[in-house]
Amino acid sequence: MSAEVTRCRLRAPVNLTWEITGKCNLKCVHCLSDAGSELADELSFDQCLGLIDQLASIGVFQINIGGGEPFLRQGFMDILTYAHKKGIVTCVSTNGILMNPSLAADLAELDNFYLQVSLDGATAQVNDAIRGQGTFQKIIYAMECLSSYGVPFSINTVLTRLNFPQLELLRELAASHSAELRVSRFRPSGRGKETKTQLGPGADQLEFFAEWLARNDLVRTGDSFFCLTSENRRRKGLEMCGAAKMTACISPTGNVYPCAFLQEPPFLAGNIKYDHFKTLWDESAIFDSLRNLNSATCTDCVRFENCRGGCPAMAYHTYHDISMPDPECLINLKNPFKKTA
Repeated sequence: MSAEVTRCRLRAPVNLTWEITGKCNLKCVHCLSDAGSELADELSFDQCLGLIDQLASIGVFQINIGGGEPFLRQGFMDILTYAHKKGIVTCVSTNGILMNPSLAADLAELDNFYLQVSLDGATAQVNDAIRGQGTFQKIIYAMECLSSYGVPFSINTVLTRLNFPQLELLRELAASHSAELRVSRFRPSGRGKETKTQLGPGADQLEFFAEWLARNDLVRTGDSFFCLTSENRRRKGLEMCGAAKMTACISPTGNVYPCAFLQEPPFLAGNIKYDHFKTLWDESAIFDSLRNLNSATCTDCVRFENCRGGCPAMAYHTYHDISMPDPECLINLKNPFKKTA
């Protein structure tokens, strides 16, 4: 293995995304996983515990658990509790529909636990157009339950053309429930492939959002919005894609990918039903290619030190080429990159 790869690869990912089920009780129009039905070959309960043993043994610090809707997964609370017994910090992404006082009370007993509640608008009109009729009030109720029991959580909002005008309202709504606001990037994967044109934020909105983020330093992004990152945010570490370097993704069936947004056949590293995760992390050719990735068109850019080429997943879903520059970086927004044949 080359010295360059050795420098890029940590002994284990710092955090890992685990989509624990494909089953979901909503049909959000931008769902990057195209979730809805439980998959026939999802990991069994024992395989889930075995995976946690593997991750704990190599020192994974945090697991970000999503889906689908994790709380629909049979035995999920036992799986979650087991991860905590193994000393792993967890963050669970939920649509909030199943939340009630009893569940909130159980979650409040967990140490080093964090929750993300998906909400895509500060009003029912905007949110329900994306997440489904009647979901806004159910999500607000979920937030009230969590706040009442002191469960630490954030509102997770995918930035769209519809909710862009409500950024301030969303920030205020989060604060009113003692929560944080986390704004995620719209990804043209899953059902997002079909709705990007209608829902994806425009260039002017993304430019304004970059300025808004600079003014609202406590708003989290946590994913690839480093393409819009200010110098101040870059100093906090949001400076490069962490796929295969600091993070990875495991699908409901055990497939291993560099990140949640590259769950496509060309990026499949293997499956934990047949290989130890550590083996895939150390030896996958796919992972090595991400660790050595360099967008040559970006290295001379004045913003290269801020975004390091941006998000390879956005490049892949736009150009089908991860070596291309991020199509939504501040430079490309003003002068769109044209890929030649």
